[in-house]
Amino acid sequence: MAKRVFLVVLDSFGIGLAPDAERFGDKGSNTLAAVCSYGNEPFENLTKMGLFDIDGHDDKRIRDYIAAQTDMPAPIGSYGRIRELSDGKDSTIGHWEMAGVLSSRPLPTYPDGFPQEIIDELKEKTGRDIICNKPYSGTEVIKDYGEEHMKTGALIVYTSADSVLQIAAHEDVVPVEELYGYCKIARDIMKGEHAVGRVIARPFEGVPGNFTRTPRRHDFSLEAPAATLPDIVKAAGLDVISVGKINDLFAGRGMTKTNPTSGNTEGIKKMLEYVDKDFNGLCYINLVDFDMKYGHRNDIEGYNKAMHEFDEALGKMISLLYPDDLLIVTADHGCDPSTESTDHSRETVPVLIYGEGHNVPHNMGTLAGFTHVADIAFDALLAAPYKREFTPAVGANIPDPDNIMSRVDMTNLKVTATEDDIKDLVKRAIEAKAASVCVQPCYVRLASKEAKGKMSICTVIGFPNGYNTTSVKKFEAEEACDNGASEIDMVINQCMLKSGDINAVGAEIGVIAEAVHAKGAILKVIIETCNLTRKEKAVLCHIVTVQGADFIKTSTGFGSAGATLEDVSYMRRMCGGDVRVKAAGGIRTKEDAQKMVEAGADRIGASALK
Repeated sequence: MAKRVFLVVLDSFGIGLAPDAERFGDKGSNTLAAVCSYGNEPFENLTKMGLFDIDGHDDKRIRDYIAAQTDMPAPIGSYGRIRELSDGKDSTIGHWEMAGVLSSRPLPTYPDGFPQEIIDELKEKTGRDIICNKPYSGTEVIKDYGEEHMKTGALIVYTSADSVLQIAAHEDVVPVEELYGYCKIARDIMKGEHAVGRVIARPFEGVPGNFTRTPRRHDFSLEAPAATLPDIVKAAGLDVISVGKINDLFAGRGMTKTNPTSGNTEGIKKMLEYVDKDFNGLCYINLVDFDMKYGHRNDIEGYNKAMHEFDEALGKMISLLYPDDLLIVTADHGCDPSTESTDHSRETVPVLIYGEGHNVPHNMGTLAGFTHVADIAFDALLAAPYKREFTPAVGANIPDPDNIMSRVDMTNLKVTATEDDIKDLVKRAIEAKAASVCVQPCYVRLASKEAKGKMSICTVIGFPNGYNTTSVKKFEAEEACDNGASEIDMVINQCMLKSGDINAVGAEIGVIAEAVHAKGAILKVIIETCNLTRKEKAVLCHIVTVQGADFIKTSTGFGSAGATLEDVSYMRRMCGGDVRVKAAGGIRTKEDAQKMVEAGADRIGASALK
């Protein structure tokens, strides 16, 4: 076990090759390649950590840089690339994912500015007028609107390609603490469908023609909708020390000590100070200048020099680590300074590890999910696997004790269902604040489009009989996820079960669970209880638990009988603590659903509840 884990995030230091980059408008983006294009001065310590040994460096700029080096030291630890599974490319979602929480729906963005009702409410609650309300560069917006702001006192409200609402104000016009108060008001307004990742206070100073932003920026982040790595490490009684904007990104949750910084230089200084201090737990560091000063401003030279500043500090850090320390260097997204865009880019990121358990060269290849960072840190500190939580949509799938519908997968699997039926289902589910809508695979893309991120999409595979081959089920599941499903309900192969081939049943569940989780979705395994003996139910509860599925589900609704209170209670007792129970089939009233929940069901499958 490690006594101390240092998790260092080089904000925006992507390394290209995201398989879904084109969908985000980022085909060809590669931040590392851009940095390498500015001279051949060696990154000695990043090289020792394995940065240039990572598989897949096919960009000519990186190859040319490597070819120009006279000495490339061998890696001293583990190294690889990680691709993001969450549907986004902003700092909030990136940090949530590396802390164990996945999101399959992007946080809202506003390419045309914020809706008028948001602006009106902000004006009413702050007592000030609002100007701008457009996507804007942070430096340009104060240049273009700063003088008007100083004359009128109106708040400069703007956004970017990220999920942010930013408020800029001159410190002589709006004192910083007052600006923070306005941002807290905005944070309270921006919830539900408008729950942006961050509300950011952007104080500035100076005179017209010479405005500059001050270091008193403050982020008011959306809270992660599930327990994160810092939450769990803190709950275990260990230290969780934040450096830079980490505390802001996690909305102040899970930290035992915070160290805000003005930029990389101060962040690096704090990082080295903590290497010299005695603590037991996690030191979580974000170095923001790579993104804020250089990526967003397309400053390749500045990015390159900042990387060399970090590389030098990295050498000092490595030399100061104790044998039971663990160092992890990674990133949260890309921000390629060589492209026309000034926005974040969808890229894979490096993961470079040295120390406890990682002090010999090891190529980890390409890993699916920033959650691997949480896995590694959690295992190092607590010698236990990290149980990640999947969050299909912010605010979704969080049961409301006062609303039974928050546990219901509203379902229409009729063979005669039309497109209009599915649109109506999604609309009703959103209004009811249901857990998800469950639709036929052919309607997943339509349902996802109609939901607009406000509702999780569930579908069925191997349905309703379960006797498709494993490869067909795997293809069905992956295609459904690619089309927008975040929950997969799979029917087991009952033929194998009744033939006594328990190993084959388990192996199939394992294959589908791995495929679904690699897509960032969750798996519910339908066992069709009406066809099973009590012993078979017990065996399947064990298999579903061992194979890592997220739910066990009673029925398809197409069998001879549906869920019973007895089966739900029994399955709840027989399954491992991390496996949840979904009751489906024959549940027609809210009273029926409530009884199932009281018996042990976490989810309900129903077409409607009276």
